[in-house]
Amino acid sequence: MPPPTERPSVLFVCVHNAGRSQMAAAFLTRLAGDRVQVRSAGSAPADTVNPAVVEAMSEAGIDISAEVPKVLTVEAVQASDIVITMGCGDTCPVFPGKRYLDWKLPDPAGQGVDAIRPIRDAIEKHIRGLLDEITPGQA
Repeated sequence: MPPPTERPSVLFVCVHNAGRSQMAAAFLTRLAGDRVQVRSAGSAPADTVNPAVVEAMSEAGIDISAEVPKVLTVEAVQASDIVITMGCGDTCPVFPGKRYLDWKLPDPAGQGVDAIRPIRDAIEKHIRGLLDEITPGQA
């Protein structure tokens, strides 16, 4: 963990960077403000963010319609304190000294908004727990 004077940095990774990692990054950005540096990426990024994910996040009051899937780079991993994977398997690079978490969440790809809502809500719950841990007493 970084010293308390530094902003922790979190990287969310899934395969397409079009669903789970985008939702996680958006929730952490919304809830942490500038207290946490947030990145997201995909091991095989899609061309666009899943429109049903955009709709589900909009229902939660968060607009991710302008987000673009990004490719996972070694630099992004090296620049992050915590790397949270969501189904990227063995394609995520592993570096010593980084903290890795794997959140087992269903893939929203090909799902409608009704199926995505529970995934969105589970991600928000994970994010709130993470935020309590990495920014204690700063709520």
